[in-house]
Amino acid sequence: MSKSMWSYFDPLSLVVIVLTLLLFVIALFAKGFTHELLQECGVFLVSVKLIMMSHKNGVSAERAEERLEKIQNLLQNTGQQSA
Repeated sequence: MSKSMWSYFDPLSLVVIVLTLLLFVIALFAKGFTHELLQECGVFLVSVKLIMMSHKNGVSAERAEERLEKIQNLLQNTGQQSA
């Protein structure tokens, strides 16, 4: 279970991550350090939060699949022993 964080993201998600970061940096230089930068930071932080939630969901789904496989194997082994 020592997969890297990036293995949970599909290629389209990686494009969105890079594009979000790129647009934030462009907005930082285009707007400068003004009041509107706070709005840009808010949008960026929402994007980061969505990315973190996506990663957590990927990890949870993989753990659930592993547990279900263990349960299925256990049920198959018990069914074979009783037969």
